[in-house]
Amino acid sequence: MEKEDLPLITEWCNNIEFGGEYLSPLQRSRAEWEKSGESLFETKVFIIEKKDGSKIGFIWHFNMLAPYAKMQEIGYGLVPSERGKGYCTEATQLMVDYLFLSKDIARIQATTHTKNVASQKVLEKVGFKREGTLRKLALIRGEKTDMFMFSVLREEWKEPKILTKTARIVLDKQCEYTISREPPIVGNAT
Repeated sequence: MEKEDLPLITEWCNNIEFGGEYLSPLQRSRAEWEKSGESLFETKVFIIEKKDGSKIGFIWHFNMLAPYAKMQEIGYGLVPSERGKGYCTEATQLMVDYLFLSKDIARIQATTHTKNVASQKVLEKVGFKREGTLRKLALIRGEKTDMFMFSVLREEWKEPKILTKTARIVLDKQCEYTISREPPIVGNAT
């Protein structure tokens, strides 16, 4: 993510339609997004772009526990008009490859609203397994909500599906990656 992306990220995260029915707006200012790059959670945000350069969403990773936890958590969001076209699945696979190639971690995890079937399918396609239910974990639109916990372990991942070690070196130097491709063939869900 570049500084010039901050207004767009701020707009998306404060837009109730961007989060859909399963997420509440984050209600963060541009200054708060700038500070999040320096947070204790090691948050890193990547923009998802189409081949034509239009920015359609973002994916991020962070460690909410502690450095000794040997894990990262991911989250993502796409503009509603670009959902169901394969972008989120590809971005998630790239993030999994990137994290296992570049960090000494044992697991990557993500949570989804229990009713967010599309997000659950994204994670399952990339190799995540549902571990269980985190009861009343999130406050979404004023209601305490259960979330499913998903994870993929390093030994389940085995090898990169999209990234190579060469690409990882470029990624580390640029500290950014944009997904840039044509939409998938019709019939490819999420």
